Amino acid sequence: MPFDFINTHLQARQQDALLRKRHVVQHATARTITVNNKTYLNFASNDYLGFADVAVNINDSHALGSHSSALVTGYQAQQKGLEQYLCEQFGYGAGMLFNSGFSANSSVIKALFQDKAAAQNSAIFQDKLNHASLIDGAMHSNAALVRFNHNDMNHLRSRLEKSKAQNKLIISEGVFSMDGDSAPLKELLALAKQHKAWLMIDDAHGFGALGKTGLGSCEAFITQTLPDILVITFGKTVASSGACVLGSKQFIDYMLQFNRDYTYSTAMSPLMASHTLARIKSIKTADDKRDKLNANIALFKQLAKTHNIAVMESNTAIQPIVLGCAEQTLQAADKLKQQGIWLTAIRPPTVAHNTSRLRITLTAAHTEQDITHLVKHLVGAVA
Repeated sequence: MPFDFINTHLQARQQDALLRKRHVVQHATARTITVNNKTYLNFASNDYLGFADVAVNINDSHALGSHSSALVTGYQAQQKGLEQYLCEQFGYGAGMLFNSGFSANSSVIKALFQDKAAAQNSAIFQDKLNHASLIDGAMHSNAALVRFNHNDMNHLRSRLEKSKAQNKLIISEGVFSMDGDSAPLKELLALAKQHKAWLMIDDAHGFGALGKTGLGSCEAFITQTLPDILVITFGKTVASSGACVLGSKQFIDYMLQFNRDYTYSTAMSPLMASHTLARIKSIKTADDKRDKLNANIALFKQLAKTHNIAVMESNTAIQPIVLGCAEQTLQAADKLKQQGIWLTAIRPPTVAHNTSRLRITLTAAHTEQDITHLVKHLVGAVA
């Protein structure tokens, strides 16, 4: 029968404990989540500073929709204002907004290497743990994809030295979404300079939560050398939606000509752009929230160590516990739900085979009692 493969693959996913399902969320904050009329402690949110719970004062007369592509009539003062603010904060020449981080990442890579003749003399060097959007973009581009071991600068150096490509693009996440560790940005910038390569950083999980004023993983390098391409997203710490790609004016002009996702998508709504800008301005002065988040991270790591819970080497809000077996990880997540704790069982293909994990995300909204309750029941769930 036509399309029999659909049922075959669904059955295989079910058998391997990899079938994914959606849950209807009735209400969610950075601290709690309500599903099926039951409220849980929420340790699965990317709203790291708890800004989704904070009201935003904006002019709600802005249009809800942009009604067109940014290259037709969809580019309005609110979108331009958001781009300009981010450019001023970082020191980039120009920026462009996207409706999602996935679209931003994948489309920028594809568009950069749209020239097949140039792409034949190009190579993309990616950390093996990069987000799917980055890998997909490279796989669907015309350039060669070269992957290096996670955060292994010696391996990357070796790959760069062996490459004969004229156009080299190094890509890494600022904070890795499934491991929670940070990229060695100083070394990446140095290698890029040494090998005349461009560096692209996806700072989805760093922007807002890291840096003295919340500008993320790259804030410390603003007065020195920044990545050639920086992607920041608004759906995590900013508690909004969408993404922005920052770079030189020439690079953004090139994207405006050849980025198909940008050209043929309806632009971000003016209301969303205004909302996002207001959030970002609030984040800049949210020192108390960043301090609380860091205190919660330190408390969790201390309690986990005391109770012999093996967490990965991460100093960010993302604290994974690798269990290996997908079925065991699902069972652990279910045990925690029975204790009023909601967190996500991450399984292949999101992570590598035999590295299924509980992905714990901490926020500034959690209390010491919340974290103590979590660790207490983790002991039994992961035993």
